[in-house]
Amino acid sequence: MVDEGLELNLFRSYIDRYSQNLIVERNLSRPTVQAYQYDLNLIIAWCERNDHLYVDHKVLHAYFMELIGLRTMKDTTIKRKYISVKTFFKFLREQELLGEMSEFSLGAKFKKAKRIPKTLPIDEVQRLLRSIEYDVIMLKSDYRKLIATRNLAIIELLFSTGIRIGELVNIDLRDLNVGERTLLIFGKGRKERILYLSSKEVVGALRSWMKVRDRLAPQDDALFINKYGNRLTIYSIEDIFSKYRDSARITPTATPHALRHTFATHLLDNGADLRSVQEILGHSSVSTTEIYTEVSIKRKKNVLSKFNPRNKLKM
Repeated sequence: MVDEGLELNLFRSYIDRYSQNLIVERNLSRPTVQAYQYDLNLIIAWCERNDHLYVDHKVLHAYFMELIGLRTMKDTTIKRKYISVKTFFKFLREQELLGEMSEFSLGAKFKKAKRIPKTLPIDEVQRLLRSIEYDVIMLKSDYRKLIATRNLAIIELLFSTGIRIGELVNIDLRDLNVGERTLLIFGKGRKERILYLSSKEVVGALRSWMKVRDRLAPQDDALFINKYGNRLTIYSIEDIFSKYRDSARITPTATPHALRHTFATHLLDNGADLRSVQEILGHSSVSTTEIYTEVSIKRKKNVLSKFNPRNKLKM
């Protein structure tokens, strides 16, 4: 091991060892492992573009300063990439592979801006759903009607349960019990939670999809499959959402995650307690759920209307 850092090919081989460790020892899901790999491989690509033969503290610091300076990534994205490097170096240290290099740090705890979740007005959610319902009813092709039926079930499920798109694509047939209106979700950290399907519209959309699903010749036990019968990916869900977002002419920057934010905010607006919302969303900490109280205009209106001292001050 040389003092100036890790040679790129060695760094690359360590990523492979680290990935195996994440799968075997830490039992992380494949998408999570792939996210770690992607973040670490970006460093190699950056080094190659900038003619760096080794990865050392100076190189890593320059890499992150460039990411921060470009302002093309969200703070949360940069924070995730920073954590990927930190956990990678922790693994190397535990395996005694670091040699002369010590654990990497930016010198201070990385802070990200606290941003309010982006929600959709309820009328935009209605327009989004209606645009899919229109396709289900009006499209002439049986195949396109089938795909629209699937898409309606997807968007209905996302909005009525607040699940993440990564959780949605991992749902298998056995996880859904339409009769009892329950859905088993495998969330982050492989934590399970059971959700109740309270909306008859969602149950109806799921029943309609289940009736036609076999016509795509399923090759997988996934609840939602593509035209080849294989499990849909998160990228497929993003494409489906983008298509109907544009046709419904709602907020052009909206993403599928906005449905989760909107769902959570309206739960709180309608009187749900924070702890229950935390369990439904699958948050490991209630502090994560608390961000939605910042979005809840209805709650603020009620509090200020009732308790603001200026309202009762007589002049």
